[in-house]
Amino acid sequence: MNNRNFKYPDTRAYNFVVNRLQERGVELEDLVDVIYQTQKDFAPALTMERCREYLTDAMHKRELLNNAMVMLELDRLTEAGAVDEPLSSIIKNDVGVFGVDETLALQIANIYGTIGTTNFGYFDRVKKGIMAKFDQDGRHVNTFIDDLLAAIIAAACGKIAHKYA
Repeated sequence: MNNRNFKYPDTRAYNFVVNRLQERGVELEDLVDVIYQTQKDFAPALTMERCREYLTDAMHKRELLNNAMVMLELDRLTEAGAVDEPLSSIIKNDVGVFGVDETLALQIANIYGTIGTTNFGYFDRVKKGIMAKFDQDGRHVNTFIDDLLAAIIAAACGKIAHKYA
């Protein structure tokens, strides 16, 4: 049923994502730092403050929030044992042929077109900054969060590219 009276909870969705990231040890400043470090050579007038603004703007997009909430919940629910087999084992082991984590992340990165998509491929491969922490942590289920962080950073960098190109 499509409830036409439902109002999208923009602020609550944004706070949900930010709070879940913080619970996992991610501060928005961690993302700002990667954004700035990777974009400063392409946009010499860029500042950390502007990077924060681009990140905040990108993170208020519903497409990003929807996928981020799903991704963060799938990691959390899997770790809590609330996802049934065989999906649970597939997610826990970050099976390479699964691809759902990258698909959801690509939808986020693609908000800013081809540059967002190519940025995601780069960040997914090199795992700079905070992304490396989750790629190497074997204590938690991190199948979705590392791709989510790469996608959020890629989207913000794509927004910067659109501005400074």
